[in-house]
Amino acid sequence: MDTVLPHGVVPAASRLLHDALLFSSPDELAAATVPFVQEGLAAGDVVVVTASPATADVVRTAVDDDRVRVLPRDVAYGRRTPAAVTAFRRLTDELAATGARRVRVLGETDFGRTEREQLEWQRYEAVLNDALADRPLWGLCLFDTTRLPEPVLESVARTHPTVVVGRSRTPNPRFVDPAAYLRGLPVPEEPLQSGVPRLAVDGVADLIALRHAVAAELAAVGGPREVVEDFLLAVDETTSNAVRHGAPPVGLRLWTSADRVVCAVTDHGRGLDDPFAGYGPAHGQDLSRGGMGVWLARQLCDHVDISSGPDGVTVRLTTALR
Repeated sequence: MDTVLPHGVVPAASRLLHDALLFSSPDELAAATVPFVQEGLAAGDVVVVTASPATADVVRTAVDDDRVRVLPRDVAYGRRTPAAVTAFRRLTDELAATGARRVRVLGETDFGRTEREQLEWQRYEAVLNDALADRPLWGLCLFDTTRLPEPVLESVARTHPTVVVGRSRTPNPRFVDPAAYLRGLPVPEEPLQSGVPRLAVDGVADLIALRHAVAAELAAVGGPREVVEDFLLAVDETTSNAVRHGAPPVGLRLWTSADRVVCAVTDHGRGLDDPFAGYGPAHGQDLSRGGMGVWLARQLCDHVDISSGPDGVTVRLTTALR
């Protein structure tokens, strides 16, 4: 909120601002969002609300200004975190191209129902600090403390550089460097991996033969055809990456159950040290240069977990059969 910062400081419009607002009532929500919206409109910013219907209704009723744009939450965030990163990049770029000084977004992430889903969106909140750093975007992220579990609220305090209470906006002393935060997140255990894999291949040499072998196993798995095909493509891209950019031997393990499929691809290279890998093409908009394997996998699978160590790297892909 440009006019209420201490000492009259106005943040530059050319870089990302990533604020957190924790609220427990409609009054608390309105007290912070109304000045944020009004001051943005007065400054010539574009204001977008993408939140749950209940939250969006509170903001729209309190502000009552037709210039506020409402974007359905499923359009902005999608099912998976890389889609959300891409959507906010595109939204900001398109609105900035129309002459907007800055794009203000009141966004409310749906962290999902399970701890596994929540961890994925906790990653997303940290990734935004890097992925949108050069965009003229001011995100005021909204978190309902009466609904969200404690681990999610704890992650909010560590992934947002600034916190908002009413009309006050202050630096967050608990904010953690995004790369350090991401590296510190656990890789969840996958119970299927304790069982015998449906397919095990060591010393991968023939990628075409491997693809046929994986496809044959997945053909026996129930689930929507497009979900299975997406998973097969992700496995193919991940294995190709390991062969081309890792070090031999490359191995693959595939597990299946009635509700999900899991594949672990290992190689003995140096691994992936970049915690932001896969949240955008490795070489930006120049897709001809490759580097899209992890990016595609994150879009095609529910979860992509990367573990690096002295013996190499393992990329684990997981998708629910729904």
